[in-house]
Amino acid sequence: MLKHTFVLSAYLLFVSIHGLITIQNTVKALVCLKLILNVVNINLVTFSDFFDNH
Repeated sequence: MLKHTFVLSAYLLFVSIHGLITIQNTVKALVCLKLILNVVNINLVTFSDFFDNH
């Protein structure tokens, strides 16, 4: 489960950084920035769950 979550996070991070670099529209760039923050939250929840169980 840990590996799947990190693969998902890496994919979402790649997509959002790509969108942040290439998109000219400000609103869409802010959506990409919010997606980056959501990736950070996913990783924090995953690490919290992993370290609580061990």
